[in-house]
Amino acid sequence: MSEQYTKTPRSTVNRLKARASYNHDMVHSIIDSAPVAHVSFNPTSFDEDPFPTILPMLAWTGSFTEPDAQETSATAIYLHGHAASRFMRLPETQKEDSGLPGVPVCVAATLFDGVVLALTPFNHSCNYRSAVVHGYAVTVTSPAEKMYALKLITDGLVPGRWDNSRVPPTAAEMTTTTVLRVDIVGASAKVRAYAPGNDRADLDDTEMRARVWTGILPAANQYGAPIPARENLVQNVPEYLATFVAKENVEGEEYARRVAGLPGPGKA
Repeated sequence: MSEQYTKTPRSTVNRLKARASYNHDMVHSIIDSAPVAHVSFNPTSFDEDPFPTILPMLAWTGSFTEPDAQETSATAIYLHGHAASRFMRLPETQKEDSGLPGVPVCVAATLFDGVVLALTPFNHSCNYRSAVVHGYAVTVTSPAEKMYALKLITDGLVPGRWDNSRVPPTAAEMTTTTVLRVDIVGASAKVRAYAPGNDRADLDDTEMRARVWTGILPAANQYGAPIPARENLVQNVPEYLATFVAKENVEGEEYARRVAGLPGPGKA
């Protein structure tokens, strides 16, 4: 049985609690499956600028253990970016002033699985899987962990891509790239995965039901056929790439269609 994140006032889902999950595997799978995550943070003190910043980023969960470590590290979220960017420099610039173990961040990811069309607009909804994670972002300084994270992120985009690209990275590439590890302190997921919930009074109105369509528009992230770059000299699409595209497209559509037919707990 998968571990659970401890519920706190910050992470507890208050509305539609039946959709909530604090399951490690659920939260991590949403982060890893979403094409884009959004990372929120405060770049300066509230007095200097009260507005938070939110950045679209690539994010993947992983658990790195140093070769000589006695215990396995807890699962964290890895992010990367150019070493000169503001967010990548933030953990080092704030370290001495804040007294915190890292930069407080919120990482959010959503998978959109369908439009839910009920009989009344007020019961319309969406099928989705979402995760919200709070944690502290710290700079990865271990060369081994940094390499682990970069391979994790690359293979997260397309499994097998790291070994099928020009590796190892050059010294310049490693120097100009910063990796942040978000040590998780709390997280929750929220999922809607079922058919429309219609009011009983609407279901009894057969005249209205004869003219108002109700159902699901399934939605899934789909990849097109690989298009070679002008510089490409490889004659055929590599098998690992073709396999990934086919697998992702089939699994994404199958999930969206499957949950569209599941009965729900009630309205919305």
